[in-house]
Amino acid sequence: MKHDDNSIKPTENVATADNKNLMHIAQYIKTGQSGHKRSIPPLEQWHPKHCGAMDLLVKANGEWWHEGQLIKRQALVDLFSSVLWKEQGKFYLKTPVEQIEIQVEDEPLFINQVDVVEIGQQNYIQLITTHQDIVIVDAEHPIFMREYAGELRPYVHVRFGINALIQRAAFLHLVELGELSENAQGETILSLKSGDLHLHLSS
Repeated sequence: MKHDDNSIKPTENVATADNKNLMHIAQYIKTGQSGHKRSIPPLEQWHPKHCGAMDLLVKANGEWWHEGQLIKRQALVDLFSSVLWKEQGKFYLKTPVEQIEIQVEDEPLFINQVDVVEIGQQNYIQLITTHQDIVIVDAEHPIFMREYAGELRPYVHVRFGINALIQRAAFLHLVELGELSENAQGETILSLKSGDLHLHLSS
């Protein structure tokens, strides 16, 4: 948001408050984390009050920016990503006591690793985000195609209405796992199987 010259002091106050909120959230999550294992808190059980918005932006390329500055500490971004919440089309950082709106250009999570794992004598596609979230592709976590900025991009549903963009290298690995064909309209179809789920992605 742009401010005129007369709003310099209020802007600085907001920046200070935003930075304080960000550090409080980081400290809370850090305290709640156990060991080294990736842990997602039970956000659906929390009903905090809305505490406005902060100047935090997740860009479509995966970068997190706060107060116009790139957050370079991956550990900090990993912490914030674990309390991402989506409600009525808006994104938030959510704790038991506050829910603060942030801005997200596309989706805030990104898949960079693809594996095949055996579960109950069936092979499943396992996707891992840049924050070490593990997603098993199934009916509740399907892969789908959606347009962003004039380009069809592959996504997978992760949690709480939030999706992850499957990055290019990871998608090429999916192509190797699946079968390519062409439909009557001349579209390329990628067929994938994960457990009992059959996916047909057109591009």
